[in-house]
Amino acid sequence: MAEIVRMPRLSDTMTEGTVAKWHKNVGDAISEGDLLAEIETDKATMEFESFQEGVLLHIGVGESETAAVDCILAILGEKGEDVSALIEADSTPVAPEVKEEKTPVAEVKIEVAAIAAPVKKKSTDGRTVASPLAKRLAEEKGVDISSIPGSGDGGRVIKRDIDNYQAPLASSAAFQESYSEEPVSQMRKVIARRLAESKFTAPHFYLSISVDMDNAIAARKAINALPDTKVSFNDLVVKASAMALREHPAVNSSWRADVIRRNKHVNVGVAIAIEDGLLVPVVRFTDTKSLSDISGEVKEFAQKAKSKKLQPADWEGSTFTISNLGMFGIDEFTAIINTPDACILAVGGIQQIPVVKDGQVVPGNVMKLTLSCDHRVVDGASGAAFLNTLKTYLQNPVTMLK
Repeated sequence: MAEIVRMPRLSDTMTEGTVAKWHKNVGDAISEGDLLAEIETDKATMEFESFQEGVLLHIGVGESETAAVDCILAILGEKGEDVSALIEADSTPVAPEVKEEKTPVAEVKIEVAAIAAPVKKKSTDGRTVASPLAKRLAEEKGVDISSIPGSGDGGRVIKRDIDNYQAPLASSAAFQESYSEEPVSQMRKVIARRLAESKFTAPHFYLSISVDMDNAIAARKAINALPDTKVSFNDLVVKASAMALREHPAVNSSWRADVIRRNKHVNVGVAIAIEDGLLVPVVRFTDTKSLSDISGEVKEFAQKAKSKKLQPADWEGSTFTISNLGMFGIDEFTAIINTPDACILAVGGIQQIPVVKDGQVVPGNVMKLTLSCDHRVVDGASGAAFLNTLKTYLQNPVTMLK
């Protein structure tokens, strides 16, 4: 008897999926565990295996097409079995198909109306009627007076016509308004929804602090001089944040409607930019890991994110998030909270600026950090205390080794 294979829910935020590739064709025999298709969710492209056996009788969602969770993905049954009644009886609504990648980007052009050629005013013998002054001015400006409409008596070209005249564009085709449109990816849809929910639900406030990074620069240089060791400034920020969170559980919290959850474990989410948007894989129990361990995990997550190989377990369960745009030349910014976390840390680049040390102005390396806080969970004093502890760790990296 024929069985329906429905579009699976492959992540907690998934509402629809796009079939990136089918690995089976109609008529193929399917065994339990066979790879049926690759499905693009809001966060990754994941392989989908069959839990049933039979012959593939019907494909409900073609490659590059999108359908809602629980829609008919495929139908398996016995060879030659009629499944038309099964398809007709299924009442699950199908999301509108969205063609991605294979659909050419629509190119829309709005033509600018061609400038009408001016009416030439001529005498009965074909000569342009114009005042002597107008003729002289036109000659000085290098303007063909025969192309200028006259406003004087009988269409006579006069001085003000020359003064107000603007030469027509050589070709209106060179001046066109244009734009292109592309379908919104599953990832971008979810990013838009989640950020809107966060921004308009959680009352954000922001705290900024400047950190002297001279010692951190020296410490990183010494660490990276060791064989097979490579840590980034972001790795230092992740480690320092994790240790500061351990001391400030109010920041390591989340709003849960009826309760505020104070997390006793520290799981730091690290925002990674990819072509379609932003993913936030989680370094678990971050405060217990060394800098090299953190560096290795973040590098691995970045590679998996760019190839869309992250799994739900990789991005679930953060208690705090870090977003770093310093490598993109950004000095300072504010980030939207990655709910249900109570806070997110925005990290700017290290700037070489004059600073005052021991009463003297000297060259310095300063990095600005901005903490976005959910005011339902974190108060200003709690956020400030966390930032100052974080600053202490970054300005004295040796303390992170304790």
